[in-house]
Amino acid sequence: MDARLQRRVQRYGWDLAADDYEALWQAQLAPAQARLLERMALQTGEHVLDVACGTGLVTLRAAHSVGPQGQAIGVDLSERMVQAAERRARASGQRHVRWERMDAEQLALADASLDAALCAFGLMYLPEPEQALKELVRVLRPGGRLGLAVWGERARCGWSALFPIVDAEVTTEVCPLFFRLGQGDALARLCGQAGATGLRTERLNTSLHYASGDEACRAAFAGGPVALAWSRFGDEARARACARYLDALAPWRSGAGYAVPAEFVLVTGHKPERS
Repeated sequence: MDARLQRRVQRYGWDLAADDYEALWQAQLAPAQARLLERMALQTGEHVLDVACGTGLVTLRAAHSVGPQGQAIGVDLSERMVQAAERRARASGQRHVRWERMDAEQLALADASLDAALCAFGLMYLPEPEQALKELVRVLRPGGRLGLAVWGERARCGWSALFPIVDAEVTTEVCPLFFRLGQGDALARLCGQAGATGLRTERLNTSLHYASGDEACRAAFAGGPVALAWSRFGDEARARACARYLDALAPWRSGAGYAVPAEFVLVTGHKPERS
């Protein structure tokens, strides 16, 4: 897919997903997000960036860690995601947070201006994740820390049938290389090529829990990366896609609900003290 088109698909797709994302994904992603923040060990007074911040789930926890003496910056390509994050920040009373709509591959931030940079579940959607990683390292001060989370191996993510099901209904390559970064040491190698060092990779195995088939389908189709394609489906196509998706999840059904296996990959490192 043309890179400009892929960015447009992601921007407007996540605009559509913004209202459903938090309710459907907050609990599912929480273990990986918590572990990533634990490994980053943010300190009072630090300045931290959260790229592809979504509704601010990681950003606001980072802001709490750095306190009013520090600052957290949340950026996302989706304007509606940024607006949702701003609402969460106002409700929480945290004022040392800045939000902007920004392309992860072209960060409008100064060189060597931040103590830590995070990207939790955003790199898989980018046309050029290598460029985004270079940008993340660029904005870090010498010794600044980098923390990333992506989905793991396709075979260990039971929900991965989603993408071919959508592609069977509409011509799209919404996430053509979605699982590439979760293979082996792929993400750590890209981080090293971008200039990061001291890299550590951790894999977390978990389950995505859904109370019903309807909830599982809403999370997959309406609250995630295929929301733009889903918005163009007619009723028959939606019913057909949901039926196929639930068939794919059948091995993990328990009563009315589902516990779908998933894998997360975390990578942390830092910018060298001296170039």
